[in-house]
Amino acid sequence: MAVRVQAEDFDLGDEVSKLTDGNTDIGAIVTFVGVVRDTTNGALLSMELEHYPAMTKQALETIDQAAAKRWSLNASMIIHRYGDLAPGAQIMMVATASPHRKDAFEAAEFLMDYLKTDAPFWKKENFKDGAKWVGSKAADEDAKDRWKA
Repeated sequence: MAVRVQAEDFDLGDEVSKLTDGNTDIGAIVTFVGVVRDTTNGALLSMELEHYPAMTKQALETIDQAAAKRWSLNASMIIHRYGDLAPGAQIMMVATASPHRKDAFEAAEFLMDYLKTDAPFWKKENFKDGAKWVGSKAADEDAKDRWKA
């Protein structure tokens, strides 16, 4: 299980190779990469992500451990970037590896739903004419709620 919070970009293929290196009992690998999306027809200049390093890493490690307890995982990885990211830039990735696809898919969705709603990042969209802070959406909260049990 691995968690990284970093300013630098990442290479999905390299990260999956590191995650699975030498592990021959993996039957499924699920990956997701979140990307800065411009829904304003070119008005978005960047998305700025801020965080408190110790708090963020600990929170992501806690949710990663919760996924490992809930599903049969051989490995998992969360990478989340911070800083000023342009439209099209990778923001984060989740990768889960398991003997079976169901566990890999469900664990990945669980991690993504958490990252979208509760991960301690503050997101600000910077536009040509100003900026606004971004909060979670009701649909994201609803998606996260399905994991309560």
